[in-house]
Amino acid sequence: MIRLQRLAARFKLSLFKTCSCDTKVFRADQRPQGQTMEDPDRTEVILLACGSFNPITNMHLRLFELAKDYMNETGKYRVVKGIISPVGDAYKKKGLISAHHRVTMIKLATQTSKWVEVDDWESRQNEWIETAKVLRHHHQNLATSNGNDSLQDSAPPTKHGRKRKWSKDSQDSNEKNPPRRENKGALELKLLCGADLLESFGIPNLWKKEDITEIVSNYGVVCVTRAGNDAEKFIYESDLLWRHRSNIHLVNEWIPNDISSTKIRRALRRGRSIRYLVPEPVREYIEKHGLYSSESEDRNAGVILAPLQKHSQEARQREILELGLAASAQGVK
Repeated sequence: MIRLQRLAARFKLSLFKTCSCDTKVFRADQRPQGQTMEDPDRTEVILLACGSFNPITNMHLRLFELAKDYMNETGKYRVVKGIISPVGDAYKKKGLISAHHRVTMIKLATQTSKWVEVDDWESRQNEWIETAKVLRHHHQNLATSNGNDSLQDSAPPTKHGRKRKWSKDSQDSNEKNPPRRENKGALELKLLCGADLLESFGIPNLWKKEDITEIVSNYGVVCVTRAGNDAEKFIYESDLLWRHRSNIHLVNEWIPNDISSTKIRRALRRGRSIRYLVPEPVREYIEKHGLYSSESEDRNAGVILAPLQKHSQEARQREILELGLAASAQGVK
């Protein structure tokens, strides 16, 4: 009996030592929350959202979370950063308040986020900047700041004139530090948007075909769909988008959220509460500065949207040039 007790005691001691050893091995292999064994082989992604953000809403922030969850769950990507780039005042959209207020509200909305931040480069430009150029700007900045050869090598070819040199003032002016890259391999920049922006590709003169091609082929799109949008059908009906459909990621929003900046501004004009529709610091800022009144909604009323005006003028100039060339050819005959 005594012998059996001694054997049992030795067995328990041995078992304890084995478990202790296993525990130490496990702790040595600990990873930050959200990382998995597949992370070293994943392509790291930075999501860039362009738009008015007039004002930023909880739905805008949800787009980033939804897109991040989707991309990470594919097992192919790992989202490391989100950038919000509001348009400048030169966009001339009806009801668009000053970029200063919109940038400040985005800073307030993202102050508690560890991975989403605002970039004010686009909003500081004197002229309206095409989304393709904004992507190009951030692509170049990321290649420079990360010293990432794979990103540098995959940079889209510049066919739009001489390569521009950006000064320090044109670099990302955010206070948040760029993410520490654990995977020094591929890094991709993708445009994050809602289905309404994707479908706006079909509006005449709003987008240049070469810009759409550059966006969907060189960068890619992560599109969060809303109720009532049929993004899949829109892609199917567009030869250009269908050709690059593998680079367009559609994210289903299973929890319907119909919050929009337009509805927020309407509620404010009518004296309604917007609490819980926008981040609380944003709501307090709007109230403090008396933003979004009937007067502000009339701003830029009757003014043609900057891209429509620019692209329409370019189209007319091309038409005049083509007519002139045709007339010259007839004269030669």
